[in-house]
Amino acid sequence: MEKLSNPQKTIEILKKYQFNFQKKFGQNFLIDAHVLDKIIAAAEITKEDFVLEIGPGIGTMTQYLAEAAREVTAVEIDKNLIPILEDTLSAYDNVQIINEDVLKLDLAKLAKERNGGQPMKVVANLPYYITTPIIMGLFESSVPLKSVTVMVQKEVAMRMQAGPGSKDYGALSLAVQYYAKPYLAANVPQNCFMPRPNVGSAVIRLTRYEEPPVKVKDEKLLFAIIRASFNQRRKTLQNGLSNAQELAFSKEEIAEAIERLGMPASVRGEALTLEEFARLADLLAE
Repeated sequence: MEKLSNPQKTIEILKKYQFNFQKKFGQNFLIDAHVLDKIIAAAEITKEDFVLEIGPGIGTMTQYLAEAAREVTAVEIDKNLIPILEDTLSAYDNVQIINEDVLKLDLAKLAKERNGGQPMKVVANLPYYITTPIIMGLFESSVPLKSVTVMVQKEVAMRMQAGPGSKDYGALSLAVQYYAKPYLAANVPQNCFMPRPNVGSAVIRLTRYEEPPVKVKDEKLLFAIIRASFNQRRKTLQNGLSNAQELAFSKEEIAEAIERLGMPASVRGEALTLEEFARLADLLAE
């Protein structure tokens, strides 16, 4: 079968199945072979790999993954795409299609059954409205992961890899960088998709750390502090933490912890590194 990265082939398949794009699923199908090659290269897929693909659409990227990997499991939420996938992927005997919401799937069980419990690689062209819940869900669960290579809104990719002091730096940057090392692999213009999205996109690879780069006594507290620090960006760190409903520290305790951290009382959350947030969490945990 001719590759779906040829836009004519994609149109032909969509017409054949009278497929209508669903806004609620945020569907934008890739139609650019160069971008697909870049994704496979960025994800470093080899014949040893078991790959989980989230949101295969009509199977455009799945075809490339199936040729590069040992085995691919593609999880698609839209039941209208299942007959199309069964058609477009019929030539590949190393692909399994699951019609399910990936957030409700037992991925640890899947990794055990399909990959002997070894870390798997995740590749996805994600609907932009659900990017963060899916990525954080993967990292926070006990799923064995080697890396997550995703197509995301360009702005989100910038936030994931941003460092302290930049306008893109925030709770998402810190959460992602606690679990993984981000690498921006490619910027992807709007004309590489059908239909064209309203925003630019980017491919980012998040390589999972075996151990987080910082040690912290209470992980939940760390993330509560990070969230509170960026909830009201204009406020000082001290005020942000004092006003947070989910934190139970007095203004004095917070002021003392910030002082012990060696920071001025006027410091804002966006100035702190991940290491400094971890140290602050430990000081407050005491």
